[in-house]
Amino acid sequence: MQAIAVKTDFPRKVREIENTWIPMPDGTRLAARIWLPEDAEDNPVPAILEYLPYRKRDGTVERDHLTHPYFAGHGYAGVRVDMRGSGDSEGVCLGEYLLQEQDDALAVIDWLAAQPWCSGKVGMIGISWGGFNGLQVAARQPKALGAVISLCSTDDRYADDIHFMGGAMLTDKLAWGATAFAIANTPPDPEIVGDRWRDMWVQRLENNGLWFLDWVRHQRRDDLYRHGSICEDYAAVQVPVYAVGGYADGYTNPIFRMMQNLSCPRKALVGPWAHKYPHFATPEPRIGFLQECLRWWDQHLKGIDTGIMEEPMIRAWVQEPTAPSPESTERPGRWISAAGWPSAATRETVLHVTPDELSETASDAAVQIDCPENAGHAAQTWCMYGADPDGPLDQNREAGRMAFFETAPLDQDLEIFGFPMLHVKAASDVPQANLAAVLSLVAPDGRATLVSFGTLNLTHRNGHATPEPLPPGQAVEAVLQLNVIGQRIPAGYRLRLALSQAYWPLIFPSPQKARLTLTKARLVLPSHDPAQDGPALAPFDPPEGAAPLEAEVLRPGSGHRTLTLDYPTGLETYTRYGDTGESLHKHTGITVHYENEDRFEMHPDDPNSARATCRWTKHYRRDDWLAELDASVTVEALRDVWRVTARLEARDANGTVLARDWNEDIPRDHV
Repeated sequence: MQAIAVKTDFPRKVREIENTWIPMPDGTRLAARIWLPEDAEDNPVPAILEYLPYRKRDGTVERDHLTHPYFAGHGYAGVRVDMRGSGDSEGVCLGEYLLQEQDDALAVIDWLAAQPWCSGKVGMIGISWGGFNGLQVAARQPKALGAVISLCSTDDRYADDIHFMGGAMLTDKLAWGATAFAIANTPPDPEIVGDRWRDMWVQRLENNGLWFLDWVRHQRRDDLYRHGSICEDYAAVQVPVYAVGGYADGYTNPIFRMMQNLSCPRKALVGPWAHKYPHFATPEPRIGFLQECLRWWDQHLKGIDTGIMEEPMIRAWVQEPTAPSPESTERPGRWISAAGWPSAATRETVLHVTPDELSETASDAAVQIDCPENAGHAAQTWCMYGADPDGPLDQNREAGRMAFFETAPLDQDLEIFGFPMLHVKAASDVPQANLAAVLSLVAPDGRATLVSFGTLNLTHRNGHATPEPLPPGQAVEAVLQLNVIGQRIPAGYRLRLALSQAYWPLIFPSPQKARLTLTKARLVLPSHDPAQDGPALAPFDPPEGAAPLEAEVLRPGSGHRTLTLDYPTGLETYTRYGDTGESLHKHTGITVHYENEDRFEMHPDDPNSARATCRWTKHYRRDDWLAELDASVTVEALRDVWRVTARLEARDANGTVLARDWNEDIPRDHV
């Protein structure tokens, strides 16, 4: 893997404020860690805010050490703020992307702009939650905010987030629900907040609740998801936005929508990466992302013409074929660019789904889809992190589980760049059914590598706000969008489209086993002309960062992904497990250890046997201080209800601090 070049000799010397308090209008104080030039009060600088609930003291500390001192050394103040009720900040965090979160961010920005070391200009950067709230805060138009870099985020919290894919409920909703459940209930550090740490912890444990329950209650695109979705009013975002992501991530589709619909100055960067910053992400290539950030900040916060806005709006990676692997570390390819979106360099290539093949010749013959409910075990996770083996397996493992349709070997290269779209007329024998589509390339040696995938809840075929039951036995028209991708398929390879009415454990199953009849199914591919790759741009610099966190690994981590079959019962169990190991952070003296297991059970003939449990264990200690948390959430997909059970237990050096249980049945609503 390409290592990050460590930089310590910066144009400006850096000092660090380990913790300072930022007051909110209601008196609550948020904890902030700040790196800035030593001479900033004599020569003020713009502030770069990263605003998260992920614990600045130990949660994001590794990447913070690489990033924020680097910005400071180049004439900015790097600022990491723990959101209300998280990390070392006071108060309680009652959910994600709430109005309170945005209001607090506005107060933080005002406070930063008023500091004697700040020039009055503020930028926001963040990945995932921090990418979301950067866009949401931009839509609130704070006066001091001058630019945003948003990574792995979304403009539409229903269409492209952990909740749903095409209206089908993602198991990532549960996995993230359990993750957020654990994060929100961790304690502050007594070295920062003093003896009141335990009282603050109890306040969180007693008041946070289980956000996941509210998410499951809302199964349509309603006000819960409209709030915080900038697609409700793109024009509200007026500051420059740099949207960044990767094909292995779950949040790349919105980047292209934002390039099409935003009216502010904007740029997009899309690589092969998973859910990580591009200077340390996998799959490689990694790039000098922090240098790219400086070009953006210098342009929009300091008024220095870096040339970045004269370059094409979109810069994206087109992947070359690779062998299938759940731990892909590199995706060879090349950079292309586009002046806008949709790209003028693409045209439509149409392939028809026939009972025997994927062909350029149209057919009226019907295709039957009646697959086992456990189809999909060779998929990637919806959002890959590149840490555990969470990538897609050889798609031949889906033989007998999904229906395969293949082209003949291609007689010339084909490149796709954009969204593959599947148009169908679908008839179902039950009122609610899902459809999953997986596009793969099949090498001459027979191995099949996943290229893109998508799912559609057919009751949501005309929109996510007002689902419509399927009339059993009657065909309805539907369009299924697969994830955006840039991919070259060489001559001699075949394209495969795999279809099923289930895709477990990526989505939860329908209430009843469905049998689908498809007619006039066609796959429309956005084919790209390599002669129109765009202008040759300077290559990205190699990845750089500030000095990494000093840590001692006391015990190495591990991870695995397993599939087991209980022969007497026929029950199949899919498990993902990760253990971070145990590390001592030397600057704080905290020893940290996390474990996570996601467990999915299903009988191939019974969608109501689907049961998923996601659990987290978190350990923190320093000398005689100890804090531990066990959090577990389970969902059973019964015919009429989602049965949710959860358990939370917190312990300190003296034993149990608090234990809580949840148990609720939530009616299914066309999902």
